[in-house]
Amino acid sequence: MTRFFSSVIGLLFFAHLSWAQGYEIKIQISGYEEDELYLAYYYGDKQYIKDTVTIAAEGEKGHFVFAGDEPLAGGVYLAVMKPNNDFFQFVVDEKNQQFELKTDKVNPNDHMKVIGSKDNAAFFQYLQYLEKKRPMAEELKTQLEAAKDDEKKSAKLQQQLDDLNKEVSDYQKKVVKDNPGTMTSAIIRANLPIDMPEFKGEGDDLKVQQWRYTQHHYFDNLDLGDPRMLRTPFLFQRLEHYVNKMVVQHPDTIALAIDEVLEPMQKSEETFRYYLIHYLNSFARSKLVGMDAVYVHLVDHYYAKGLASWTDPDQLKKIIDNANTLRPLLIGKIAPDIRLQKRDGTPISLHEVDSEYTVLYFWRYDCGHCKKSTPFMKDFYEKYKDKGVKIIAVCTKYQDEIPGCWEYIDENGIQDWLHTVDPTGRSRYAQIYDIQSTPQIYILDRNKEILTKRIAAEQIEEVMDKIIEMKQREKEAGN
Repeated sequence: MTRFFSSVIGLLFFAHLSWAQGYEIKIQISGYEEDELYLAYYYGDKQYIKDTVTIAAEGEKGHFVFAGDEPLAGGVYLAVMKPNNDFFQFVVDEKNQQFELKTDKVNPNDHMKVIGSKDNAAFFQYLQYLEKKRPMAEELKTQLEAAKDDEKKSAKLQQQLDDLNKEVSDYQKKVVKDNPGTMTSAIIRANLPIDMPEFKGEGDDLKVQQWRYTQHHYFDNLDLGDPRMLRTPFLFQRLEHYVNKMVVQHPDTIALAIDEVLEPMQKSEETFRYYLIHYLNSFARSKLVGMDAVYVHLVDHYYAKGLASWTDPDQLKKIIDNANTLRPLLIGKIAPDIRLQKRDGTPISLHEVDSEYTVLYFWRYDCGHCKKSTPFMKDFYEKYKDKGVKIIAVCTKYQDEIPGCWEYIDENGIQDWLHTVDPTGRSRYAQIYDIQSTPQIYILDRNKEILTKRIAAEQIEEVMDKIIEMKQREKEAGN
């Protein structure tokens, strides 16, 4: 009997321990008449449904229970109401996932009562505090705008607004201090302004100092290695602003910025995985000239070094192969040499062409975009041929389709370009230059260094003017 009793107690204890590792969130919403409620969460820049619950036939209206054997990942979650997808947010931490929320359908934050979760109690108290202070701030701003011509009154109103902002700031810091380690504390801290020191100077010089300090301290209050941050409504936007607005939009500086973001994220495997994939895909799809260098950087520094262990081996090989193809074609690299032949069969290589600037133009006569590009390229050559520009046009046809190249050239009066073909594809230009569509345009300097690429024919005059101007400035600076 004793042995049996002990076994039963052990089973009950094990069952209780297993349940404690899951979640049970009870939600009661007065005035909500629908039979379903959704549990959703933030993930990157989107929201996803985690669970849907329906009240039992004998259950009370507005009473719902979300439960599961596996714990929820920490973050900000949403209770979403039908039929208009109105919602209120609450926090989930790994330590306590058994609690109850009682509120009203109208203004749920204002009516919220929390049972069993100090974290959510602090969270809603904070939201309610902000809700009281927000109209006060808006009213002061309105009065300040109306009194902008009254210096004395403006100064008084500005002081009142400053005092209110300080009161809010002090309250935020107190909540952070009083609730260490909680989701609420992490959220508030992450959105606190940077402590900006006093800088000497004025005007543009002062702005530059403040800008640089902001760049270097942008994430002072946000722990990028905290896995809970992945499921918040602000992390994605903050990162996008930093990468796309806070640093110079050059491939090298963008790559460095992404490295700075990803390094602390490696403490959170899921966050690191999400954002590495996000940035890889973003720059794989980028239409901005030269941004493929960021893609190559990510592959070289993460995928090729085994830091993306979740990637399928076949997919990993494709990613690395793609980077290997793009690397020799990056802006600043010497364009790969290719050996082609002219109309009379004479061989010629790209690097043999002697010109200040070389426009490498891949095209085909049955390509609609190429046909639209022809007039622009023709006009461009007439204007720039006396400025040291030559066009090497490669008709991307093979074997018996090549005569069509010469017919198109004659019909459109563009015989004075340097026209070439490769009847058998022996040069492998299509693979070397990653020609997946036409037209494709590269602009090279005298040393065949790639200055720019994959621009539209409509842009070529504007781009060429900027290149010539830049080269002229470099020449003058060198003298």
